[in-house]
Amino acid sequence: MAKRKSTILALVLVATLTAPALVAQAPQTKDARFALTVDSIMRGPDLVGYAPDGLRWSADSQKLYFEWRKPAEDEASTYAVGRDGGSPSRLTEEQKKAAPPANGRWDKAHRRVTFVDKGDIVLLDADGVRRQITRTTDSESSPRWARRDTALTYVRDGNLFIVPADGRGSALVEQLTDVAPKKTDPRLTDSQKFIRDEEEKLLDAVREQKEKKKKAEDKEKQDKLPSFELQDRQSATDLMLSPDDTHVFILVSERPAGSRNVIVPNYVNQTGYTEDIPGRTAVGDTQDRRLLAVLNLKTGKSVWADGSFAPPIDESEKAATPPSAPSSDPEASQTPKPGHRAEREIRWSMPELSDDGKFAVAGARSADNKDRWYVALDPESGKTRVVDTLHDDAWIREAGGGFGSSGVSFLPDNRRVWFLSERDGWMHLYTLDVSEALNDVGPSSTPTSSVASRGPAAPLRSSALAKAKQLTSGKWEITSAELAPDEKKFYVTSTEQHPGERHLYTVPIDGGARTKITSMTGVVYSYSNKPPEVYVMPNKPGAPARRITTTPTAEWRSFNWIDPKVITFRARDGVDVYARLFTPEMIAARRDPSRPGVVFVHGAGYAQNAHKYWASYFREYMFHNLLASRGYVVLDVDYRASSGYGRDWRTAIYRHMGGKDLEDIVDGAKYLVSKEQVNPKRLGVYGGSYGGFITLMAMFTTPDVFAAGAALRPVTDWAHYNHGYTSNILNIPQKDAEAYRRSSPIYFADGLKGALLVCHGMVDTNVLFQDSVRLAERLIELRKENWELAPYPVENHGFERATSWADEYRRILKLFEDNLRNGRNLRSIN
Repeated sequence: MAKRKSTILALVLVATLTAPALVAQAPQTKDARFALTVDSIMRGPDLVGYAPDGLRWSADSQKLYFEWRKPAEDEASTYAVGRDGGSPSRLTEEQKKAAPPANGRWDKAHRRVTFVDKGDIVLLDADGVRRQITRTTDSESSPRWARRDTALTYVRDGNLFIVPADGRGSALVEQLTDVAPKKTDPRLTDSQKFIRDEEEKLLDAVREQKEKKKKAEDKEKQDKLPSFELQDRQSATDLMLSPDDTHVFILVSERPAGSRNVIVPNYVNQTGYTEDIPGRTAVGDTQDRRLLAVLNLKTGKSVWADGSFAPPIDESEKAATPPSAPSSDPEASQTPKPGHRAEREIRWSMPELSDDGKFAVAGARSADNKDRWYVALDPESGKTRVVDTLHDDAWIREAGGGFGSSGVSFLPDNRRVWFLSERDGWMHLYTLDVSEALNDVGPSSTPTSSVASRGPAAPLRSSALAKAKQLTSGKWEITSAELAPDEKKFYVTSTEQHPGERHLYTVPIDGGARTKITSMTGVVYSYSNKPPEVYVMPNKPGAPARRITTTPTAEWRSFNWIDPKVITFRARDGVDVYARLFTPEMIAARRDPSRPGVVFVHGAGYAQNAHKYWASYFREYMFHNLLASRGYVVLDVDYRASSGYGRDWRTAIYRHMGGKDLEDIVDGAKYLVSKEQVNPKRLGVYGGSYGGFITLMAMFTTPDVFAAGAALRPVTDWAHYNHGYTSNILNIPQKDAEAYRRSSPIYFADGLKGALLVCHGMVDTNVLFQDSVRLAERLIELRKENWELAPYPVENHGFERATSWADEYRRILKLFEDNLRNGRNLRSIN
């Protein structure tokens, strides 16, 4: 174990800053071989390389493994390097089988790991010996350690299986559950029932047959596996065995009834015929439900987790939503009479279990995402007790744990859990003593205490009785956390140093002073003008890091790329907004006499781009170098709702996308005018996805600010987007039509004055091409002239082909050159 703690790994920056960059127009040195053109930079990963990922140590921490795809390679390969660094070696296919997986579950001793490989369960030990647990045509999933790490459980066809992990003896595979759809007896007509009953009354032989059948059924029940009946449209997505082998927790998904999925036409394919790609539902349509059940393997009894702790809602405000208890009644989801109170719909997680089996803690979220509860679950009765709760009038942010994950983990004492929470307005680390909370909180107790108003979506409320202990605090965020192998401290990555930096710290398990491990600007990432690389360093504060990989091509490395300046500007409501600034001087170029400027708007989901490490928007980063080389000033803004700035920043767009976020973009444009002397009549704006949406809102609702805009794969009407993302921010359209109308660009298209370019992939399964088609029809009906739509027949939301990227950005460059630098079609701006 000591060796495992002595070295850490990271994808980090190169600390040395670069000299002033060379540009296409500037005098070239004999070492500069890169041509800064749209075609060149839009080669993407074939130029800058692919970031190494899947980093993991061997069981004894003597080797580091990672996946790495070099430029021009068709696929990634697995590499290994010693703990002290050196040149990584590419593994053969045979050697790769002996390497630990990027994702797997280790036993307590950290000597064996189980994982899924191509739908089969595999076990790998510390010596690299690989054991195939299953090899079937079916798909197995969710391998977990059981019976004190002597056995493995896994899921196949919605049922739970167990097999010895040591491989000794027969290694019998045992099916533990019989989860299947509910069996229904055939319905008889009244005539058929009469004949059946009379037959039994008249004939002894019939009565004897019935008795024999009943005895056979009773005998069969004695040997029958514990069963769990699924209701209509339900399926078991995950199953987990309790430490005492008594209970199986079953996560159940129930498909929606009556929902309609979108269809995306695929025009260019091998058949030569148009094919339909099935898609998602639209926001507000009936969604799937996530339920939790528990099956007792000894008694066969099953119970559903009790969700009565969730406060009921006023049915006068309730749309047609499925009830929280399992039901196949089609009328159960109809809207009742106004004034009635009804149970909340809850989306359950798989519980987290203490090693001693005394506690099961599950996460539960309301379907409207405004409440999150951690509850202790009694597996025998299904009764629950709330141990921690959080409410946000906007929406609760997920912290760790995706689909089916509780978001909490037990500490070694089997009493406390740890989790991340935004409860004080910033994402921080907490622990909670479950045993103490259960002693203080009754089964139906869910009191909350309000905190001070927290902005436009206030208030944020958290439980006063849960007694969660806050281990970190401050106006900064933890972006990741995990328990260290010694189980005495946490490793956390945070923004404590600067919102645009990530550093690694240790935090004692009981709280206390943090120890900063890394000293370079950025952990897990890279530097602003250098793509990610693998480094190793001793697990000591301030220790030097040794680089393992060199990813970009020599051609790319020959160019001195801009190290953009991270600046702040004051928004109209007094807050400081972070942004990355690119100027011609940074690339040894001169400002164009016309003094053009461009504001870039990154995409959303939950993203940050004004930072000091390598951007996921690396093509845009290189494009900004190109613009700067031509005399443009470019500003890349972390507008309201960008990640890394706390809860109030995140929820500032609640019920109005295109409100505070757009104001930040416009105020960024004003910053360019006042501080960088950009011509106010020669401002452009562009971005993709959410950035495309903001571009449309800017061109339609603030038409006197931007002379030209390029909206790439934009949302034009939020009522047509997906449920998971949109319902958080705007609620659902049938309940909050006002929020959707004031947030959707298509309603404001009449305001267009400047030059507009819309680019969209025709097989976009995220933001549908239909969004741009509907907007085009709206612009035609409004008789707008200075706009164009560029469709890309084979591209999804994220383009893949270099030719498509190049065509798109040539059009963007032409739009800016014509309307900003050269002044064609330049209009008068007030």
